[in-house]
Amino acid sequence: MLAAAARKRQESPTGAGRRRFVFLLLDRFTMLSFAGAIEPLRIANRVIGREAYTWVLAGEGGVASTCSNGASFRLDIGLDEIEREDTVLVCGGIDVQQATTRPVLNWLRREARRGVNIGGLCTGSYTMAKAGLLDGKRATIHWENQDSFVEEFENVKLTKSVFVVDGNRMTTAGGTASIDLMLKIIAQDHGEDIANTVADTLIYTSIRTDQDIQRLSIPTRIGVRHPKLGQVIQMMEANIEDPISPAELATHVGMSTRQLERLFRRYLSRSPKRYYMELRLQKARNLLMQTDMSVINVALACGFASPSHFSKCYRAHYETTPYRERGSHGAPSIATPRLSF
Repeated sequence: MLAAAARKRQESPTGAGRRRFVFLLLDRFTMLSFAGAIEPLRIANRVIGREAYTWVLAGEGGVASTCSNGASFRLDIGLDEIEREDTVLVCGGIDVQQATTRPVLNWLRREARRGVNIGGLCTGSYTMAKAGLLDGKRATIHWENQDSFVEEFENVKLTKSVFVVDGNRMTTAGGTASIDLMLKIIAQDHGEDIANTVADTLIYTSIRTDQDIQRLSIPTRIGVRHPKLGQVIQMMEANIEDPISPAELATHVGMSTRQLERLFRRYLSRSPKRYYMELRLQKARNLLMQTDMSVINVALACGFASPSHFSKCYRAHYETTPYRERGSHGAPSIATPRLSF
């Protein structure tokens, strides 16, 4: 390993100098996405044999920031002016709407005007979009947040990719996607061999590109590899606002309605109509929890003709009403242990 690392150092492009990352830690950011971005930089320095990358932790107030698992990190700086050559990575997590404060938005807009490269990890993409930094650009965000993101930011070209780089804007889908983005950056700065060595050190055996999508395939998700079943579910997921009837779905895949019914009963233990309803209600719940859309608009966005029908179906599935679900959002969560770094 050491001999291989030495060879990689010699092969590293001589033109690559030191690069600094500013990690903007929003309240309740996700540790996994943050760690997945910072650890490849640390390992890259070890492989290259010098401090090719440095970083600072920034945040509103400049004192400390707590992530979603309760761990608290001491900050190096507040929302101070940084160098134009720096790269900002906005680390988001749960309840990103509340964490996206006016001071944070103003700081991002100011640094963007100065030409700073800015990226969003996990739900950090939301904060970037709220600041107007993704208008007209391709971007991605965690799949749980995609429905609400599409409703709020019409000028952003949202994709389902693991990560996206569009000019001087970068976004990731969260989780381990940060590793893939950082490996791409390291490869651009110091060559593929260095990036591959970093991946090996991380025991990261399958490096993804911006062409890879973030969610598992439909057959993997449902545990069934039936081509027609997967095709029907794909059509359902793509037509939530304007649901397609079971008869039309069956015709599209060359089956009778009765055959489609038997197919769903056999593999998913529910009717096509029930499965479709669950998909629509899942999207409705995401919109209720993540946006300020009215219950009526959420109902329409999920294919319900009336709020009363929506409320009845929602209560039958989640044992609460949409209005109560919206009211419970933001209630104190279960206490988590506090760790300091």
